[in-house]
Amino acid sequence: MKIYRKLFASMIDPTALFLAWEKFRRGKRHRKDVRRFEWKLEQDIFALHRELAEKTYHHDVYSGFFINDPKQRHIHKATVRDRVVHHAVFQVLNPIFEPTFIANSFSCRIGKGTHKGVEAVERMTREVSQNYTRQCFALKCDVRRFFDSIDHDVLLEILGRRIKDPDVMWLLERIVRSYISEYANLFEHKGVPIGNLTSQLFANVYMNEFDQFVKQELKVKQYARYTDDFILLHHDRDVLASSLPVIERFLSTCLHLSLHPKKVSLNTIHHGVDFLGYVLRPHNKTVRTKTKRRMFRNIDYKVQQFNKGVLDGDSLTQSVSSCLGVLSHANSKKNENELLTKVWYEAEMCFVFVHAKDGGAEMDQI
Repeated sequence: MKIYRKLFASMIDPTALFLAWEKFRRGKRHRKDVRRFEWKLEQDIFALHRELAEKTYHHDVYSGFFINDPKQRHIHKATVRDRVVHHAVFQVLNPIFEPTFIANSFSCRIGKGTHKGVEAVERMTREVSQNYTRQCFALKCDVRRFFDSIDHDVLLEILGRRIKDPDVMWLLERIVRSYISEYANLFEHKGVPIGNLTSQLFANVYMNEFDQFVKQELKVKQYARYTDDFILLHHDRDVLASSLPVIERFLSTCLHLSLHPKKVSLNTIHHGVDFLGYVLRPHNKTVRTKTKRRMFRNIDYKVQQFNKGVLDGDSLTQSVSSCLGVLSHANSKKNENELLTKVWYEAEMCFVFVHAKDGGAEMDQI
């Protein structure tokens, strides 16, 4: 294992902080808190550098809000200065930990993502089933309240195995302990906020321990994970069934996590493998029914807003194109046509031109 020392100076250097600022502000320049920080940018950056160098830096409190994605999530937003620090930390640590992640970890990584994850699982089902000529079973699991359950002490211990710079570890502890989950009791230090850039890295570092366990200890070749959602494939049902209690024991003992009891399933691929919004079956991939219904409800609402004059044509077109993008990754030609027909006939005075491109439909306002 490669050890990294003397990272702190480069991490908090004013040049690094200015670069972190540039990356952070992309797409956010018109927000009030961002404009306020930018108004005295040099003063703010150099003040932040001094606090970090003198170790007087303290992470401010978070502001919370809820989003539906599609289930309700509690997002915790850090201040601008803290998010600049998060970016500075991320740009140093991510290149260190990224090479240690397995290929089939698809969350918050360049060149990965949900569609790549689904494609990988689809490819693995063909390999295990020998192109669907023999049985293939899928063990699908989800960690319960994953971000709220990440143990601070365990996370810092994992980070500290590679990072032997005490100043960096001081800063990481400041960031990690800046938030405690509402589900933690008085004696627990658990949880990382969903809104932090560093939380994405921390989540992958944390669950990489489990990834390595599955690959090295369980010896499961066909495995994929997206954040806390993971799947194991094998032609022998008993192998997967016997792996489940071992998985639960490792998660509980080593990472202080537990599986969601209602989100554990062991089925054949002919029954359907539900992963990242898509259902995979032999020679067929469809959008999950809940996802499809949510998309159509959203388009219904957007069409109503358009007809009332609240939403402009460009925004409606973007929403429809987004839905078509999701459907284009599945065998959903019927759903694409249904969606386009709905917009065509229900959106008053919305003139659209529909054409085919690479087998998928697109919509342009004209």
